[in-house]
Amino acid sequence: MDEFLKHFGISIYPGWFIPAAFLVGLFFTWVSIPTILKVARAKGLYDRPNKRSSHKRDTPTLGGVAVFIGFSIASAVFVPGEGNRELLYIFTGLILLFFIGIKDDILVIDPVKKLIGQIVAASVVIMLGDIRMTSFYGFLGIYQIGYVASVLFTLFVFVVITNGLNLIDGIDGLASGVGVLASVIFGIWFLVTGHIDYAVGGFSLAGSLVAFLRFNLSHGPNKIFLGDTGSLILGLMLGVLAVKFMEYDQVVSGPAKISSVAVVAFTILIIPLVDMLHVFLLRIIRGHSVVEADRWHLHHRLLDLGLSHIQATGVLLSVNLLFVLLAFWLQDIGDLPLLGVVLGLAVLLTLLSYGLIWQRKHKTHFPSKERLVDA
Repeated sequence: MDEFLKHFGISIYPGWFIPAAFLVGLFFTWVSIPTILKVARAKGLYDRPNKRSSHKRDTPTLGGVAVFIGFSIASAVFVPGEGNRELLYIFTGLILLFFIGIKDDILVIDPVKKLIGQIVAASVVIMLGDIRMTSFYGFLGIYQIGYVASVLFTLFVFVVITNGLNLIDGIDGLASGVGVLASVIFGIWFLVTGHIDYAVGGFSLAGSLVAFLRFNLSHGPNKIFLGDTGSLILGLMLGVLAVKFMEYDQVVSGPAKISSVAVVAFTILIIPLVDMLHVFLLRIIRGHSVVEADRWHLHHRLLDLGLSHIQATGVLLSVNLLFVLLAFWLQDIGDLPLLGVVLGLAVLLTLLSYGLIWQRKHKTHFPSKERLVDA
């Protein structure tokens, strides 16, 4: 966009790209959803409730298509020219996941095939786009790592984050809310450090997700779900932002420099990552397949406590934000101590939720004073 304007002798300060990208992403997602809803109704493309579902009626699942439209247009228009090469391969990977998600939303595909698709898409971004973790950033005393280790570890990170977002997309607003929170945090940091291309990417994604939330959180006929199309795209894009956040921090100096950057990046995405770790451990302990669907997620625990979808989402997003603030505040204590604090609190809060559920299910109703006196 900047090169196009320069051709006509127009110069715009790149900072203006950020609110413009946010608004363009929001606008195109907003205007796309009504059309997508009409198509979904005409073709019967609904998510129908089952015994695991948290919703009660048939709901269209193609909200991710609108998010992808808004994000793509805003990013393509406002990412500065020097970011176009990496953007090309990022979008190649996102398009691959777009079609995998569409097929899964409409026909449902085997989890193994979906995982293979995620690996292929992530590999394109990593090896062709050269977007990868080149270091452990001092965690456990490890810094630079070799190319093969770099590729494999980044692939692992991308797949974990993508599946983490996919797994928490079980109640209204949670996956997209985490996406808004994380993309805004990353976007602000990229803006402050002068990386306008990824700042644009973060705010384009945030704007698109905000528009989606308007429909996802409604209770009327315009309600729509993110679907696998949206959660897969969101997961990969947040993985890219997280990796670039850690990579760029290596060359940043001054107040924006982050100690314990790997732990801080983990904390920004703590809800999907801890939820996935918690659910997989439970499945293994109980002898179930790690890909078997269940109701053991953190958001299910909150629903079991009597919270509504919006209340459960609000609690989890608030906890996520508090963890981020804590991580930034304590970043100078070192990687392992900070990770210990973060994981310790996460385990404590998870156990607390189980304790409250147990109390709710086994609550003893004692007779009132009046009844005791009458007796």
